[in-house]
Amino acid sequence: MKKLLLAASALTLAFAASSAMAAGELHIYNWGNYTNPELVKKFEKEFDVKVTVDEYDSNETMLSKVRAGNSGYDIVVPSDYTVKIMIGDGMLEKTEPNKMPNFKNMKPEFVNVYWDDGRNYSVPWQFGMTTFSIDINKYKGPIDSLAILFDPPDELKGKINMLDDINSVIHAAERYAGVPRCGADKANLKKVSDVLMAAKPNWKTFSYDTQAKMTSGDVIVSQDWNGDSYRIRKVLPGATFAYTKEGIEGWMDNVAVLKGAKNMDNAKAFQNFMMDPANAALASDFAGYDNGIVGGLASLPDAFKNSPELNRPASAPVPEFVPPCPPEVVEIYNKIWTNLKK
Repeated sequence: MKKLLLAASALTLAFAASSAMAAGELHIYNWGNYTNPELVKKFEKEFDVKVTVDEYDSNETMLSKVRAGNSGYDIVVPSDYTVKIMIGDGMLEKTEPNKMPNFKNMKPEFVNVYWDDGRNYSVPWQFGMTTFSIDINKYKGPIDSLAILFDPPDELKGKINMLDDINSVIHAAERYAGVPRCGADKANLKKVSDVLMAAKPNWKTFSYDTQAKMTSGDVIVSQDWNGDSYRIRKVLPGATFAYTKEGIEGWMDNVAVLKGAKNMDNAKAFQNFMMDPANAALASDFAGYDNGIVGGLASLPDAFKNSPELNRPASAPVPEFVPPCPPEVVEIYNKIWTNLKK
């Protein structure tokens, strides 16, 4: 025990020393409208580091930028399946967050995860669910089914936005069609394609800008994430996040460091920083999601902690985290998506 304590103390001192010397820069590439400016200011002040934040709209956009080389970024925030891909392709630095002082704050259920078993590369940023948001002041029918997206009533036709996201859209169609995620069976994939093509005439747009779409009244329904739905409801009181009986997509976005990042010490310091409950709370307070850190919501208002968007009913399906699909399935997904977007 004494030996372990000495080792932990040495690690803490090493982090303190690196923090003291961490003056310089940190370049973060994160999802749009997802980074609390107050969180950035706090890190800058604590570590004497100038932080820049650029934004992307999808995992695929981020991957394309990083794969092109010389991105200049230190930190990226990929979703679970994308972390798995990036580790496999050697794109992430093995920073060993599991040896950092604040690792003790990570919720146990998010340590041995399929995308980073034991947490050698990444730490939680935010996690949540994807179904859809709907304005129940404009639609009074049942909202517990993905039929709202794929076989909507007449009053919703032409008033639906879908995420411009190949995986979220196709996986939702798979759930509605009752077929497995990432399955290679051609008959099942045809069912999925048929569901999508039949639904397309009822959709108005494909867009990640769900808040603007909903709050402006441009659409009544949008495929959406639960935290985004919470933020919409603060502006549009009728906005409601649906818990769909066919299944719910689960996901986690993670703070990871790019291989060979120029500002490596600062990037590692940021990973440790994000495992502090007070800092995780700042991320959640801005983005509207839970964060995977013990005590990470404790300081936030009850209206947020007890919100229906964060608290899945016991009767609703458990969210499903979907690993990367096999290459042969991805190839067919791409064909389905290209045809859908024509």
